[in-house]
Amino acid sequence: MATMATFEYKVRDRSGSMKSGTLEAESPSQVAQKLKSMGYAPISITKTNAGMNKELTIPGFGKKKVKLKDLAIVSRQFATMINSGLSLLRALNILSEQTESKELTRVITEVRNDIETGNSLSVSMGKHPECFPPLMVNMCRAGEVGGFLDGVLLQIAANYEAEVKLRGKVKSAMTYPVVVFVIAIVAVIGMLLFIVPVFAGLFTSLGGKLPLPTQILVVLSDFLKSYFYMFIIVGIGGTVVWGKVKRTEQVVNFVDPLKLKLPVFGNLFQKIALSRFCRNLGTMMHSGVPILQALDIVADTTGNVVLARAVREVQDSVRQGEALAAPLANHPVFPPMVVQMMSVGEDTGALDSMLHKIAEFYDQEVEATTESLTALIEPLMIAFMGAVIGSMIVALYMPIFKNFELIK
Repeated sequence: MATMATFEYKVRDRSGSMKSGTLEAESPSQVAQKLKSMGYAPISITKTNAGMNKELTIPGFGKKKVKLKDLAIVSRQFATMINSGLSLLRALNILSEQTESKELTRVITEVRNDIETGNSLSVSMGKHPECFPPLMVNMCRAGEVGGFLDGVLLQIAANYEAEVKLRGKVKSAMTYPVVVFVIAIVAVIGMLLFIVPVFAGLFTSLGGKLPLPTQILVVLSDFLKSYFYMFIIVGIGGTVVWGKVKRTEQVVNFVDPLKLKLPVFGNLFQKIALSRFCRNLGTMMHSGVPILQALDIVADTTGNVVLARAVREVQDSVRQGEALAAPLANHPVFPPMVVQMMSVGEDTGALDSMLHKIAEFYDQEVEATTESLTALIEPLMIAFMGAVIGSMIVALYMPIFKNFELIK
C-alpha cells in the first residue's frame, strides 16, 4: 500500500484568480492530475509539515552543491528512459526517486512540478542555474526544438563523464604530494609543540650555550606555543575568505594568467583548459546550438580567464563574418595544432567531430603529464620531508654531545 500524504497547493482558476488549499495523495504528480481535472493550473505543490524534516544549515556553509558526476549519471539515465518511450514526467519522477544527491532530487522534483504547469524542460531547468549549467540547458533546448532530446542527453552524459574522468586523473596525481606535504606540516608542528620543549628544558637545566640551529628551533617552538590558536583562527578565516573571493573578477584576473606561467604546472593547466574548450564546443555544435551562443557559453566553462578572453574575441570576429579557426591564430593560448585541425574541420564540414578528436588528444596529454609529474614529485616530496624532519632531529641532538661534557 502506498503511503498517503497531505499536500498544500496554490493554483490559478480559469479566471486567473489565485487559490490555495490541501489535498491528500500519494505523490505531487497525483495532486497535479487532480487539480488539472478540476480545471485549475497548478503553481506550487508542497508536502505539509515538510519543514519538520528540513536539515538545519548555517548560512554560507550549508549550501549543497550538485556534483558533475551526479549530473552525468542523471543525464544518461534520463536519455535511456526517454529513448525507451517513457513520458517526460514519468522519467523525471523515477529520477527524483533514485538519485542519491538530495539536492538534485529536490531540484528534479521542482522541475517536474514546473513542467506539469505547462513549461518546457529547458525553461524549467533554466530556473535552477546553481544545479544545471548553461551548457546543459541550451543543449536540452536544442534537443527539444530538433526532436532528439534523448540523443542530446546522451551527449551531455558523455561530455560530463569525460570531464569527471579528466578531473579524477588530475586529483589522483595531486593526492600523493598533498598528503605528504600535510603529513610533513603536522610532523613539524607536533615536534615543535611537544618534543622540542622537552629537550629545551633538559638543555636549560644542564646549563651551557646551545648551538645556533638548536636555538632557532627553540625560538620557533616558543613562538608557535604562544600563537598556536591565533594561527588556527587565521587559517580558518583565510580559508573562508578565499572561498568567497576566489571567484571575484580581481582575483581571477590575477591568478589565472599566473597559472599558465608556472614552470611545470602551467602547461598542464593550459591542456586542461583546451580539452574542456574543445569538448564543450564540439558537443554543443553537434547538438545544433548556434555557434555564437555556443562560444558565449563555452567561454564561461573553460576554467581560465585567459582562454575565456580569447574565446570572447573570437566570438566578436565570427559575429563579423570571419571563420572560427582563423582568429584563433592571433591568440598564443591556442597552439598551432588546434588552429590547423579546427581549420580542416571547418573546410570538411566536420568541425564538431574534429573538436572531439582534439579534446581526446589533450585528455591523453593530461594523463601523460600527470603521470610524469607524479613520478617526479614522489621522490622530491620524500626528500623534502626527510630533509625537514632530519634537520630538526639533528638540531635537537647536536647539544647532547655537549651535555656529556657538562655532566663530566
